Amino acid sequence: MIGYILRRLLIAIPVLFGVSVINFIIMRMAPGNPVDMLVSPKLPDAAREAKMIELGLNDPAYIQYWHWLKNLVLNGDLGYSMITYEPVTELIASRMGPTVILMGTALVLGLMIAIPIGIYSATKQYSKLDYTFVTGSFLGISIPNFFLALLLVYIFSIQLNWLPSGGMKELGSEGSLGSLLWHMILPVTVLVANVAGRNIRYVRSAMLEIMGQDFLRTARAKGVKEFFVVNKHALRNALIPIVTIVGLEVSILFGGAVVIEQIFSWPGIGQLTLSSIMSRDYSTIMGLNLVAAFVVIAANILTDIVYAFVDPRIRKSYVGGGKR
Repeated sequence: MIGYILRRLLIAIPVLFGVSVINFIIMRMAPGNPVDMLVSPKLPDAAREAKMIELGLNDPAYIQYWHWLKNLVLNGDLGYSMITYEPVTELIASRMGPTVILMGTALVLGLMIAIPIGIYSATKQYSKLDYTFVTGSFLGISIPNFFLALLLVYIFSIQLNWLPSGGMKELGSEGSLGSLLWHMILPVTVLVANVAGRNIRYVRSAMLEIMGQDFLRTARAKGVKEFFVVNKHALRNALIPIVTIVGLEVSILFGGAVVIEQIFSWPGIGQLTLSSIMSRDYSTIMGLNLVAAFVVIAANILTDIVYAFVDPRIRKSYVGGGKR
């Protein structure tokens, strides 16, 4: 297993390199640069050129990329923000916590809703509740996150004044756990609706595929109670596709956080990404994309490890199937 993980990490190196190259090319193709966002249009050309030299933007693109890559490989340094002049590593680290809190809570709550509902829908196929749950899951997938977010803000923050419309804490306060939970209600609700809606269908489909298998009929014939047939034998065999979908949810949530964090003024990675794009902060954008790619790769590796615990056949292939 350890050898497999090390091989996956080695494979990740060229993937991360490719991501950084593609990201760098796309940034250079986009119009504008950080200097255009920093200086006044009335600034003399000489002063503007001096600022370009200071930021290293007058060098050829391949030279700029080489300097960035060399600092990353030799020093583990992602550079400095061209807008705030803060170290990109510290800037991303300060925003990672809020995003992990938001995404982690939404993922856990979404799966806590989706898995039991998906199992129930599979066991009660074509019942009224099954139709209700499937319809609700389609609604959760179909309604765009930004629309649902704006709708909830309008109803619960503007009209009813029950919940805060943004931020992690009240202005001027240090914040507390209660305040954090209070501010999380709306953004988490939006993300949970999407996560639960998407995974109810997957869990239901995975369970329906297993429910007709011969080994379950044999278990019933032996007198095993239906609760154990469904929640022990059937669910365990349906976990492989479910685990796959959960692994993909990390990257989906990471991308969706950009919209939700911006709407709810949540000080996380998503909000930093959008502000960096708007200000053409090349160094921060490069760092953010590298971190996002690493998160996706780490999620895939973690998914493979969970496979080994869920399915003994996969675990044996890691140990004795030529994958040592």
